[in-house]
Amino acid sequence: MVLTSVGKMVGLQKKTSGIRNICILAHVDHGKTTLADCLISSNGIISSRLAGKLRYLDSREDEQIRGITMKSSAISLHFVKGDQEYLINLIDSPGHVDFSSEVSTAVRLCDGCIIVVDAVEGVCPQTQAVLRQAWLENIRPVLVINKIDRLIVELKLSPQEAYLHLKNILEQINALTGALFTSKVLEERAEKEAESESVSDTAPGDQIYDWSAGLEDTDDSHLYFSPEHGNVVFASAIDGWGFGIEHFAKLYSQKIGIKHAVLLKTLWGDYFLNTKAKKIMKGDQSKGKKPLFVQLVLDNIWSLYEAVTKREKIEKIVTSLGLKIGARESRHADPKVQLNAICSQWLPISDAVLSMVCNKLPSPLDITAERVEKLMCVGARTFDSLPPETQELKSAFMRCSSEGTAPVIVFVSKMFAVDAKALPHNKPRPLTQEEIAHRRELAKRKHAEKLATNQGKELSEKPPSANSSEVTRNTGDAEGEDQQLTGQAEVMTSKAVKQEADNKESFIAFARVFSGVVQRGQKIFVLGPKYDPAESLHKLSSPCSATNDLSLVPHMTCCTLENLYLLMGRELEELEEVPAGNVLGIGGLQDFVLKSATLSTSPACPPFTPLNFEATPIVRVAVEPKHPSDMPQLVRGMKLLNQADPCVQVLIQETGEHVLVTAGEVHLQRCLDDLKERFAKVEISVSAPIIPFRETITRPPKVDMVNEEIGKQQKVAVIHQTKEEQNKIPEGIQVDSDGLVTISTPNKQATLSVRAMPLPEEVTRLLEENSDLIRTMEQLNTSLNEDKKSHEINRKTVERIQEFKHKLEQNLQGRKWRNAVDQIWSFGPRKCGPNILLYNFEGYKRSVWQCLGNAVKEVSRYRDFDNSIVSGFQLATLSGPMCEEPLMGVCFIVEKWEINKVGEMLSTGSQHSGECDAVEHKQNEDTTITSTVEACSVNEHQDSSQSVSKSSEKMSKHKEVLVADCYGPFSGQLIATMKEACRYALQAKPQRLMAAMYTCEIMATAEVLGRVYAVLSKREGRVLQEEMKEGTDVFIIKAVLPVAESFGFADEIRKRTSGLASPQLVFSHWEIISSDPFWVPTTEEEYLHFGEKADSENQARKYMNAVRKRKGLYVEEKIVEHAEKQRTLSRNK
Repeated sequence: MVLTSVGKMVGLQKKTSGIRNICILAHVDHGKTTLADCLISSNGIISSRLAGKLRYLDSREDEQIRGITMKSSAISLHFVKGDQEYLINLIDSPGHVDFSSEVSTAVRLCDGCIIVVDAVEGVCPQTQAVLRQAWLENIRPVLVINKIDRLIVELKLSPQEAYLHLKNILEQINALTGALFTSKVLEERAEKEAESESVSDTAPGDQIYDWSAGLEDTDDSHLYFSPEHGNVVFASAIDGWGFGIEHFAKLYSQKIGIKHAVLLKTLWGDYFLNTKAKKIMKGDQSKGKKPLFVQLVLDNIWSLYEAVTKREKIEKIVTSLGLKIGARESRHADPKVQLNAICSQWLPISDAVLSMVCNKLPSPLDITAERVEKLMCVGARTFDSLPPETQELKSAFMRCSSEGTAPVIVFVSKMFAVDAKALPHNKPRPLTQEEIAHRRELAKRKHAEKLATNQGKELSEKPPSANSSEVTRNTGDAEGEDQQLTGQAEVMTSKAVKQEADNKESFIAFARVFSGVVQRGQKIFVLGPKYDPAESLHKLSSPCSATNDLSLVPHMTCCTLENLYLLMGRELEELEEVPAGNVLGIGGLQDFVLKSATLSTSPACPPFTPLNFEATPIVRVAVEPKHPSDMPQLVRGMKLLNQADPCVQVLIQETGEHVLVTAGEVHLQRCLDDLKERFAKVEISVSAPIIPFRETITRPPKVDMVNEEIGKQQKVAVIHQTKEEQNKIPEGIQVDSDGLVTISTPNKQATLSVRAMPLPEEVTRLLEENSDLIRTMEQLNTSLNEDKKSHEINRKTVERIQEFKHKLEQNLQGRKWRNAVDQIWSFGPRKCGPNILLYNFEGYKRSVWQCLGNAVKEVSRYRDFDNSIVSGFQLATLSGPMCEEPLMGVCFIVEKWEINKVGEMLSTGSQHSGECDAVEHKQNEDTTITSTVEACSVNEHQDSSQSVSKSSEKMSKHKEVLVADCYGPFSGQLIATMKEACRYALQAKPQRLMAAMYTCEIMATAEVLGRVYAVLSKREGRVLQEEMKEGTDVFIIKAVLPVAESFGFADEIRKRTSGLASPQLVFSHWEIISSDPFWVPTTEEEYLHFGEKADSENQARKYMNAVRKRKGLYVEEKIVEHAEKQRTLSRNK
C-alpha cells in the first residue's frame, strides 16, 4: 500500500529546506538498484519481501533480462525523522561503463550522491569514474559499503578479518578522494600565484617554491569518509539491513553507561573496552584485544547469521531483540528469508541510509557559490566577464527562492521516451457512480435488443402466413444490417486512430528547477548551448518576456510548458506547478530540446556548462531498412533515438550510409532494439561494426623483418616490387631521396615542395588533448582577420594558449624542429586535429598564434592563395592514401612555393579588382577569377603602354582568361595540387595504420586466469599488469585490446570462464600497428624465412583491405590461384 499521496508530495515540494536531491552511483553489480528497492519499500510502493528481487526502477524489459541498469530513473520518497519531514528525490543510475553518460545526466540534477561499494570487490574502475564525476559537478558524496553478508557467507572471514578488510576499503576510497582534492588545491594555488605575479614582479631570488604549501592550510577533513563522521553506512541490501555507528552508539550508551559522544568517536578505530574498569582504552592491536567495532557490532551480526543458518536459538534472539516475526517466515525452509525478516526489523537499511542522507547531504538551499559559477560559465569564460545582468542571477541561484518575482531557471539534462499509454491523461481512471449507472443502463438496453432480434428470427422461421409482411420485415432487417456495418466500420476506424495514438512515443524532459516556480502552460525561453547573453541582451528590449516575438536572437527559442510531471519510477503524476529545488518531468518539449538545454524566463541567463561524458562513442554501425520503402520511418526513428539517448550519435556519411555511433557493444544492442521496437518499428539490417583507423608515418626502420640490419645484406631483385615502385609516382612529380615532393599546378603557374615528417608521440597526444583550445584559437583568429571585436579575449584563455605553445616548444626540440612552433600555419583535419602544417619558405608570415597579440598584417604575393594551400592540407589529412582514413601525428612542411608571373598577376589582379569593386559595388565581395584576370590584364596594359593597338590587347586578354579557365579557378588548382603533394609526401615515407585501443580491466579468480589470458592473446590483446586484490583470491588484470578485435570479447570471456570474469572496456588511445601493410620480402633471409609469397597473415594489410572493401576502393588480392582439383596420382592403398 502506498503510504504517501501525491497531495502530500506537492506540499513537501514547497519546503525547500526539507528536499534532498540524491543519486546512487557505483560500479556495475554493486547493488544500486537493490538498495533503491529497499528505500522504495519503506514508502510502501513495493512490498519489503520483493525488495531486491523486483528491481522496481529497472522498468525496461532488457534491463530485467540482463540484470543491469541502462538508464537513470527518478522516484520521490517521503521520510519522517523525528518531527521533521523530508522529500527525497532519488535517482538510480547505471554502473555499466557503456552507460556512463546517463550518470552525467543524473549527477547534474543532484546536490548529493550515495556511493555504493561492494564489500568483496572493493574499489573498481567505475567507482573511480563516478567519484570523479561527482567531484567535477561539486556534489557531496556519502558512502554505503554493501554486500557485507558476502564476507560472512562466501569468504567466511572472522569478524576481526572483516574489520581489517572494511578498513582497507575505506582507505582506498579516501585515497581517491585525496588525489582529487590535492590536484584541485594545487591548481587553485597555481592560479593565485599567477595572479600575484602579474600584480607584483618580485626579484626571482626572493621566492622559494614549496609544492606542498597550501595543502597543510586547507581543511579537508569533511571530504573523507569515516564512520565517526556519520557519512558511512555498512549494509547488506539483499538481506534488508544496514547501520551507521550512531545506532549502536545510542544502544550501548544506555547498556554500558558510557557517554554517547565518547562511543561515537571510539566505535571505529584502535580502541578496546576494558571490561574491569569499564573504560575505553587506546591501542587494541598492541595488546592483542578486540577493537570495539568487532566486539560490540560485528560479533553480534556474525553470531546472528551463524544461529539462523544452523537453525539454533532463533526464538531467543527474536525475543531478546524485541522483534515480531510472522509464522510464514519462521516456518520457512530457506534461512535467507528468516535473516531478512529479523535483520530488516532490527537494523532497517532505509532508516540508516535516509537519515544519513538527511543529516549529511545538502538541501537545494545550500548550493555553493563555486558550483553556481561553474554552471554559469561556458567554455573559457570567467564569471567576472559575464554581463552584470547575468551576474545578478547568481543570487537567485543561491536563494533558490520560490517567490513569484524570482526568475525561473530550469536545466534539462536529458530527454527520455515514454509510451503514450503511460501518460497520466491516457490512463484508465476509476469510474464515478453516475458513469457506472449509465453503463449498466446501456448494457440492459443492448441485452433487450438482442432478445428482441432473436424472437424476430423465431417468428420468421414459422410457416408463411402473409408474404407482404415478411417482405417489409426483410427490408427492415437489411437496413438494420447496413446500419450495423457502418457502425462497425466507424468502430474500426476509431480503434485504428486510437491504436496509432497509443503507439506514439512521447518525450519527457528530465529536469530540475534551480530558481523560481515552474507553472503548467507557462511561456519560457529555451537557450541553446551556443547562446550568448552578452550578444543578445542589447538586441532585446529590457523588460523582455517569453511572450514577445523573438526572431532576432540566435540560439534562443520560446516554448510553452504543456505538462509537468512528478517522476515516480515507472509512474508519472500530473502537477500544476513545481517550486525551486525539485526534480521534475516536463512534457511538450520534444520540438525545442534535442538532448539537454537551459530554460529560463530571463534572457540574461547563460546556458549551463555542457555535461561532461566519461565514455567516448566509438562503435559505429551502418543501418538500413530491410524494405527500402521503410526508409522514411527509419530516418524518423533515428531522429527520435538521437533525442532519447544522451550519448548516441546519428550521422549520414558521405557515402549516404546512416550511421549509429555508440559507446560500446551493450549500448549498441540497446540502441538497435529501441530502433526496431520503439522508434522506427521496421525491420532493419545492420552492417558489421565500422572500425575507425588512423593513418600515419614512422621513421625508417633500422632492422628488417628478420631482425637483420638493413643495408648489410644483399638485396634480391623482386620484379613485382620494382614495378610497383615505378607505377607509384606519375610523371611531373619529383621525389627526392629524403622524401621532398615537388609538384606544379596543372597550368604550371605555381610550384610546391612538400615534405612529410612524423610528429613525436607527446606532441600528437598534446594536440589531441587540446583540440577544444585549438578550435577556440581558430575562432579568435577568424574574428581578428575579419576585424570583429565581438568580445575581448579572456585572460584565462590567453594563458592557456601560451601554456600550450610553451609545451609544444618543449616537445619540438632539435635541429630539424628549429622555429617550428612559430611557423605553424594550420592544424588539421577540420582545423583542430592532430596534424600540423608548417611553412618554411621566404617572404611569407602567418601564424596561428595571432590571438596572442603578435598578428602581422602584411600584403604579400602569397596572401590571396594561402587559404587554398590550407584547404588542400585539410583535405589531405581528412583522408589518407592507404584507406581514406584521417591522418594522425603527421607534420607537413611546405619548403618552397613559387608563383610564376601570371600567377602573381592573378594575385595582384585580384587585389586591384578588389579595390575597384570596393569603390563601385560594396555588396559584391566574391569576384570570380575570370573577371579578376580581365581586370588585371586591362590595368597592366594601361600602366605599361597605352600606344599598343586594341587588337593585341584583346588577344592577350583572351590568352590569360584561357590560362585560368581551362583548368578551372587558380585557387581550386592550388587546393588539388597541395592535396596531391601531401599524399605523395606521405607515400615517400614508411606508412603505418593506427588502431583504436580499449583499456580492459578484468577481475578473475585464480582458476580461470589461464583462460582469460588465452582469450586476450587470441584477440591481439596485451596484458599491462596483473595484481592480486588484498584479502581475496581475485586477480585484477589490466590489458589493452584493439577495438577491431573487441566485438564478442565480453561474451567469449564469460563463456570460457563460466561467468566468473567480466571485462570493462573503455576507449583509451590510438596505437601504431607495427607491421607494414605494403611489406614484401626483399632480402635472401626474408625469402628463406617467409617464403616467396610471404602470405602469412599481415595484420595491418588485413585491416587496410577490409576498410578499402567497405569503402568500395580497389583491393589488390588474388581470389583463386589454381582452380583445378588437386589429385594424387598414386592410388590410395
